[in-house]
Amino acid sequence: MRIKKGDNVKVTAGKDRGKTGKVMQAFPALGKVVVEGANTMTKHMKVRKQGEKGQKISYSAPLNVTNVQLVCPKCAQPTRIGMQTLESEGKGIKKVRICKKCKEAIE
Repeated sequence: MRIKKGDNVKVTAGKDRGKTGKVMQAFPALGKVVVEGANTMTKHMKVRKQGEKGQKISYSAPLNVTNVQLVCPKCAQPTRIGMQTLESEGKGIKKVRICKKCKEAIE
């Protein structure tokens, strides 16, 4: 999965199509991400103790990673992500994500 926690993404499908937000959580094994402010659900909490009130809690549910696109920090456009290996002198080989539109490294 090429989208990580902290990335800025744009939702491309579903009820929140067009919204942008930050990735709060990533679940690589499930192929899902939680985007801040997108796919908001409401959970009704039952009364636990006498005298308490029930409440509605809203939260962002996970989205499938195929329904979001990374917004490149350099060109500020939603883009596909490529991978490239770079060699540095002292550190060896490192894989970096590449913006397909502006060909810049994303880090």
